[in-house]
Amino acid sequence: MGADDEFSFLPAQAADAGLSVPTLPHVERVGLSLEDGRTLSALRWGHGRPRITLLHGAGLNAHTWDTTLLARAAATGSPDALAIDLPGHGDSSWRGDADYRAETLAPDIAAGMTAWTDTAQVVVGHSLGGLTAARVAALAPGLVRALVIVDITPGIDTSAGPARLREFYAGPTDFPDRETLVDRAQEFGLGGSRRQTERGVFFNSRVRADGRVEWKHHFAHLATVLAGDTGGGPDRSVVSAAGWEDLAAVSCPITLIRAASGFVSEKDAAEFTRRLPRSRVITVAGPHNLQEAAPAELAGILGDIEDEAG
Repeated sequence: MGADDEFSFLPAQAADAGLSVPTLPHVERVGLSLEDGRTLSALRWGHGRPRITLLHGAGLNAHTWDTTLLARAAATGSPDALAIDLPGHGDSSWRGDADYRAETLAPDIAAGMTAWTDTAQVVVGHSLGGLTAARVAALAPGLVRALVIVDITPGIDTSAGPARLREFYAGPTDFPDRETLVDRAQEFGLGGSRRQTERGVFFNSRVRADGRVEWKHHFAHLATVLAGDTGGGPDRSVVSAAGWEDLAAVSCPITLIRAASGFVSEKDAAEFTRRLPRSRVITVAGPHNLQEAAPAELAGILGDIEDEAG
């Protein structure tokens, strides 16, 4: 498939999730030129103005939200949402300094939200996207009416899931074809069914001019960034305790959605509540990537939060 086929997967995604979507929603890719020459890319869902902005986790891209937004469309008729590719991911440019901390990503995200939305958003961030969303809410409160963080807290233990991802991305950075990447992901137990894995690999890889295939996201070329292993260089940890300061500065309602089999333990969730007593925690059965594993339930929770936020 070519780059112009990125939305052709939507019918199969809806079918795989058991969703009844008589008319698939309108989706288009949009881009924004940033001041330093880089590009920020996003997917705009629906014909109306976005009311919800979604930020993915490290090593993913905006398409990770597809099934959740299809579930939203099945429930409401139209998703009217914005899913942004974080810098260094998807169709957004890589950073020359390889700095993907929330404090570095947030200004770009705020610029995109300013360009592509015209009302304060319910901002949903998964993993690294959650820490970035908190930073945006702290720095630009006028852009955010409610903050939803999916399966991440600042300073979380990175010895389990992220370590597995480092192992997955270790080794070659380019491959002869996408099938090789699909096989590797399946060997590591990533991506669900083979058809789902093929879809994820398509969205997360590109064919170079020499015919070799490489991951789109910069983290595949910087696997140690996932754990903050800097080799004595500047601290580039993407999951650090610094995020607590951002969350403490957020004035809008905050919800943590914890995956029961994900990265946030019950102890982590309790610490979140202790530090942010006005927040709430909702636990959903499933793994870290709830947006792919439990899309209908997640869409329902997000719909309720939107209704509460007004």
